[in-house]
Amino acid sequence: MKPAFPATYSTLCPIALASLISEKYETGNVQCKFLVRGVGDTYLVESSKDRFILRVYRSSHRNLPQIKEEVELLLALKQADVSVSYPIPDVSGEAIQQLEAVEGNRYAVLFNYAPGRTVRIMNENQLRTLGHEMARFHNVSSTIGPGGARWNFDPETTLLRPLEILKPAFAEDPEGYAWLRQAVAQAVKKLSSLNTAGFSKGYCHFDFLPKNFHFEGDSVTFFDFDFMGYGWLVNDIMSFWQHLILDVYNGRTTQPAANDAYSIFLDGYREHRPVSEEELAAVPYLSLGFWLFYMGFHTTHDQFYAFSQPSQVKLFTGILRHIAATYWDKEGDL
Repeated sequence: MKPAFPATYSTLCPIALASLISEKYETGNVQCKFLVRGVGDTYLVESSKDRFILRVYRSSHRNLPQIKEEVELLLALKQADVSVSYPIPDVSGEAIQQLEAVEGNRYAVLFNYAPGRTVRIMNENQLRTLGHEMARFHNVSSTIGPGGARWNFDPETTLLRPLEILKPAFAEDPEGYAWLRQAVAQAVKKLSSLNTAGFSKGYCHFDFLPKNFHFEGDSVTFFDFDFMGYGWLVNDIMSFWQHLILDVYNGRTTQPAANDAYSIFLDGYREHRPVSEEELAAVPYLSLGFWLFYMGFHTTHDQFYAFSQPSQVKLFTGILRHIAATYWDKEGDL
């Protein structure tokens, strides 16, 4: 038999995956449908009674220790009754499946389906609930020491290192890169002026945008912990703040409305966990690290190639210039 041509990435057959799930899990017979390609491939799995999400990780993106650390955090959150999409064990109690793909071993995890839908513009109850549940997540994640396999979010990994990774992407825009270097220097200076030693630390989701949680009425469920890592917990508050200010930037809402939404969300968060004014003062500066981290990630993985092209990089830089000009302290010439 002629061997298969080598591949660096393959899309696994939904029919074969459905057979595997039906065999290994107490789901009964299921149907499987490919949904989206990203850091991992996502499939919708449906039985006669329930729905699930199957995530098949790319070996170039997530290794087994990183997946195990994600699973362990999610199971701890489920145990604490935090509303997350959680891994489902198979009949032998295993949460992670090893699959032999053309490119080598890949790993898959079956999750319960997060009920409801994405809501971009949240009402007051939903904003408060989001704050409540994020704080409850942090109450758990702050008690778990870092496992060492995931990222450690700090100025080095979110600002300085991505800045160097991104240098080739700015070959056609040296002025933009010069601005970015200056912005990173100012952000580092600002963060060093704050008492960051007093910032709460733990596992962060690091991508609390509406696409990563569902609302069913006023109840929320978190999912997609692809980019979870260890660091200052205020990074999660920052990622939601960015959703609000991006809506302002794109004309979907007004600044007063965004301010009100942020205040309600923070009130909800503070009902379950404190956050200091110094931590909140860091939010606009941490947002630069959020963008640089993801922009740097885009340069290292083939399916995100389009996001590293000059036009897209220029678009991202325009957003960062707006954030600095609008929300940072008025110093220097940024």
